Amino acid sequence: MSTPSSQQDTAAGQVRLAIDGDVAFIVFDRPQARNAMTWQMYRDLGAAIERIDATPTVRIAVLRGAGGQAFVAGTDIAQFRDFHSGEDGVEYEHGIDKCIARLDRIKVPTLAVVEGWAVGGGLAIANTCDFRIAATGARFGVPIARTLGNCLSAANLGRLERTLGVSWVKRMTLLAELPTAEDLAGTGYFHAIVPPEDLDGSIAKLCRRAREHAPITIDVTRETLRRLGAEATPEISDLIRRCYGSEDFHRGVAAFGTGTPARWEGR
Repeated sequence: MSTPSSQQDTAAGQVRLAIDGDVAFIVFDRPQARNAMTWQMYRDLGAAIERIDATPTVRIAVLRGAGGQAFVAGTDIAQFRDFHSGEDGVEYEHGIDKCIARLDRIKVPTLAVVEGWAVGGGLAIANTCDFRIAATGARFGVPIARTLGNCLSAANLGRLERTLGVSWVKRMTLLAELPTAEDLAGTGYFHAIVPPEDLDGSIAKLCRRAREHAPITIDVTRETLRRLGAEATPEISDLIRRCYGSEDFHRGVAAFGTGTPARWEGR
């Protein structure tokens, strides 16, 4: 991501990627700082996304924080100390927008697994994922009115409003509230809220379901929803053409006629 030229990356922290068959695992690995993101970690995240998109066998990506105490506790505050003007803030928010937009455009469904804290940039990352599984007691928010006195970009504020609703976004930003997963349970924000010891089982179950279904249909539907976030009636002829023109579509029609499960190949 683009960052103010005066900034120096801190040495600690990385975003690790492991691909196990058709599942990609992205791990935010800086547990001593609650996985707060350094500039390098944002770049690592971008590189992980590029590698996933270049690996056609991947069907779903799972994002998780190391250490079990946090998903991502925002951007490392130490990196803001060299900001000298509002232009540094504009450049920073533009860089965050690019990173989050790239995650939004990843070619496979995404699952955020949240233990502990998902605040600031961490909430933006989790919020951009298609699905969220939270451990009981996990907390979410953007307490910038109480902490740094900065602000969010319109793009990221808009994404939060579309998923959580304007009332919760105002409570999180204007009042600096940090609701638990249980507080947000009625919003439809989570696929599941489970005790920490049940997370792995819930992750495996969701991944199994995603892997069983037609990948082109999933990709086209995700891209249509993304375009709908930008305009009311987007042009999607290219997506419809790709779906109906795929071998998977004809394979599905033939399999349905015989009452047997289709074997999806993503082409």
